[in-house]
Amino acid sequence: MTMSIKNYILSLLFFIVGLFTSSISLLGQTENADSIDYIQLSNQVFNSKIKTVQFYREGWDLSPPVIKLNSNEKLVLSFDDLEADGKEFMFTIRHCDANWLPSILEKYQYIDGYEEDYIYEYEFSVNTIVPYTHYELLFPTTAMKPTLPGNYMLKVFVDTEDSIFFTRRFMVLDQKVNTEGKVKQATTIDDRNYKQEVDFEIISPNYQILNPYVDLKVTITQNQRWDNAITYLKPKMAVNGRYDYNYDYENVFNGVNEFRSADFKSLNYKTENIGQIEYTREGYQVFLLPDKKRTFQVYKTEDDINGYFKIKTEDQDRTETESEYVNVHFRLTYPAPMIDADIYIFGGLSDWSYLPEFKLDYNFKTKAYEKSVLLKQGYYNYIYVLKNRGQSLTDDTFIEGNHWETNNQYTIWVYNREIGEDFDRLVGVTHINSHE
Repeated sequence: MTMSIKNYILSLLFFIVGLFTSSISLLGQTENADSIDYIQLSNQVFNSKIKTVQFYREGWDLSPPVIKLNSNEKLVLSFDDLEADGKEFMFTIRHCDANWLPSILEKYQYIDGYEEDYIYEYEFSVNTIVPYTHYELLFPTTAMKPTLPGNYMLKVFVDTEDSIFFTRRFMVLDQKVNTEGKVKQATTIDDRNYKQEVDFEIISPNYQILNPYVDLKVTITQNQRWDNAITYLKPKMAVNGRYDYNYDYENVFNGVNEFRSADFKSLNYKTENIGQIEYTREGYQVFLLPDKKRTFQVYKTEDDINGYFKIKTEDQDRTETESEYVNVHFRLTYPAPMIDADIYIFGGLSDWSYLPEFKLDYNFKTKAYEKSVLLKQGYYNYIYVLKNRGQSLTDDTFIEGNHWETNNQYTIWVYNREIGEDFDRLVGVTHINSHE
């Protein structure tokens, strides 16, 4: 066993022990702390008072959180705290490998400046039924900058890292390769009507990749989802700096369906999918029109934003601090409850995760699955996903249907571990739309 491997194992063990120790403190300070995944790092919120977390490249609020290395590009982090008390939030970053496992690097190796910094910008909500404090951060800051490319996890906490409130993934790109690709109807006969195939080629004429079958790691994501990402892809062929990934089975995704939408930017009038808007003692209630199962419906083109959400109020001047938090009532008509599976509201609004607060309950009187979710005013996309109880198996086609024609956004992430280095560099990012 080489020294570097020993160091990696020791570093990983210390990291796990440290997180286990931290969880003891978290249990007394935040909620759902026992849901932390101690190995693979992901977007999670550990305090129910934290809402509407957004993380994107400055100037494009629907973009993934990616910036170029040593550039002037910034990421915008924003979120609301319903305790509305003006906490002194802090943050730090952690470098990860291509599979979102903590890398063995020490913080001084990938941070220029302080290892922790404060979130200074915050404002209290103005004349809202539900009070909150709105926080914003432009990253990198003058006090903290990432110095290496790759995957990163940003952790937001109060006082110490033991009191984590939420985490967010982001990426730093050192563009070394180009990727050319296209999305097409699946090649195999069984999948042609339902799935989309992402074929591509990595071109690296001036950047040397010594062992592409070992050092080159490629991930494909659909609409910024990581739960169904395709990983561990190896080139089918490598010739003269060109790496071919034209497969028939390994690189296909369910097309699913266009996302459903909920538009309540205004509480003064009803949009297409809004059935009723009420004001009660508990605040504003927005009742969406009942949704129906779309499994066997013919594909229909509809405009959506690929599962994301956009915060906006048309009733006031300032979206950030004058938007209301409203109880949005979802209803999915269904003849009888399922015995061994649950249905979740899924999309950017749920962090692309299967969270308890987004699990629908069956109402025998209305013969429908229902759920009320507290959301900030805006425009939201969502779908319904079936999840087997006691299992990680999910099915996003059971309710929504599956069509190869669906408009989806794909991102190809290319990582390389250079000779003599013990971390994965992000050397290429390419976005491809299925309708291009």
